[in-house]
Amino acid sequence: VSTRETGFFPLEGVKGPSGEVRRRGGDGQVRRFEEIPHTGRSGWVNLVKFWREDRFRHLHKYMQRTFNALGPIYRENVGTVSSVNIILPSDISELFQSEGLHPRRMTLQPWATHREIRKHSKGVFLKNGEEWRADRLQLNKEVMMSSSVKCFLPLLDEVARDFCRMLQARVQNEGRGETGKRSLTIDPSPDLFRFALEASCHVIYGERIGLLSSSPSLESQKFIWAVERMLTTTPPLLYLPPRLLQRIGAPLWTQHATAWDLIFSHAEARIQKAYQRLTSPKKRGLDPALEGVQYSGVLAQLMEKGKLSLDLIKANVTELMAGGVDTTAVPLQFALFELGRNQEVQERLRHQVRASWAQADGDPHKALQGAPLLKSTIKEVLRLYPVGITVQRYPVKDIVLQNYHIPAGTMVQACLYPMGRSAEVFEDPLSFNPARWSTSKEGGQPEGGGRGFRSLAFGFGARQCVGRRIAENEMQLVLMHILLSFRLSVPSSEDLETTSHV
Repeated sequence: VSTRETGFFPLEGVKGPSGEVRRRGGDGQVRRFEEIPHTGRSGWVNLVKFWREDRFRHLHKYMQRTFNALGPIYRENVGTVSSVNIILPSDISELFQSEGLHPRRMTLQPWATHREIRKHSKGVFLKNGEEWRADRLQLNKEVMMSSSVKCFLPLLDEVARDFCRMLQARVQNEGRGETGKRSLTIDPSPDLFRFALEASCHVIYGERIGLLSSSPSLESQKFIWAVERMLTTTPPLLYLPPRLLQRIGAPLWTQHATAWDLIFSHAEARIQKAYQRLTSPKKRGLDPALEGVQYSGVLAQLMEKGKLSLDLIKANVTELMAGGVDTTAVPLQFALFELGRNQEVQERLRHQVRASWAQADGDPHKALQGAPLLKSTIKEVLRLYPVGITVQRYPVKDIVLQNYHIPAGTMVQACLYPMGRSAEVFEDPLSFNPARWSTSKEGGQPEGGGRGFRSLAFGFGARQCVGRRIAENEMQLVLMHILLSFRLSVPSSEDLETTSHV
């Protein structure tokens, strides 16, 4: 990601009391929706431009350039999708205050169509309204509450330790230098993907699948391939009618549906195993006094409590699994890169981690509590390299953003990549500085409104990422053990060129 693109946007207008820019009409009245700067009125012409200029793969950079050109708010039509895009935290705050009791985000229609065609139930990712809320409240108890987090932390810690042992063995066997000081240069991406899937399986299904062994199973490798294929085929399908493509047998749709089928079959096999464990004579005859001694995973907890139907459990754990691989593996890759090229930051973090680990007596919860810079490091990575480059909401009432009228029901996108690199929002935005999140002026940003809306990689409020606690702790634990075991460096500290994917 180029650090030479330091410009924000040419701002014209009046600065409000919180520092944000508000464009006003000559008479000071709120401007009409149609007056919002836009990138072209025809969605189909824009879609052709997106394909021709390869904008989908560089959407984050395209958004940054468009804000630079049009200002802090703009409208865009692409194919059948229309949105208003915003960048300033004060506007994002206004948006989230109008999300209502049942917040809505953009529906990924290809995913929804796959569920409908295959007659699968939908998980909370694809639901809205009261049905979404009822299911989400049940899931929150198992994956978001602090009591549940304490239960699954040891499972994540076990996988993180095994991951580092695997890397240590590889350094000893393949590295250069004398014993105890050997070094090895690797591309960590494949290993991080395997780690993320192994960790997710352990927490969600309560079982290890052996991905960190020297010969991981073909089934698990197929699952990773299926997730990557599903994600790769999603963007072009967002702007075309999936049912039409399905009817004409378009190869793009066939690839997408086949990938989802593999993902569901992987989940089905895990669910069957969990059901057999729960209904086995040994389990049924377990002494009630021993219940809860060993945490058996999110899936088992949901099945034992019986608040969701088996179909709904299957739908939700499948979404959790599919959404929990690249979303942690990729930020970890960026974290290793940034720590490798920022040696002072790495040493400060290692010093805090070592001190905390020494006092924690092997307790991962205590270890993380004593090393807050770990969480700040993850926040800083996600500021510069957000997994999802937008967070969307449909306001339930008319609102005013940048003095433009936004009707209720309009899709509004908070654009995280350009916000994270904006000098209007963050001081020295292109430097990697986790400590900015530890200061009393959180985010290390200029004065302004909406200060709590600068770190939105996991979304916000009732509709924030349902796997947030799993992801945050998984990334912090593996970084902690890596820093306890290794020193990181990179062969080149040049900025990385990045592309955007779902």
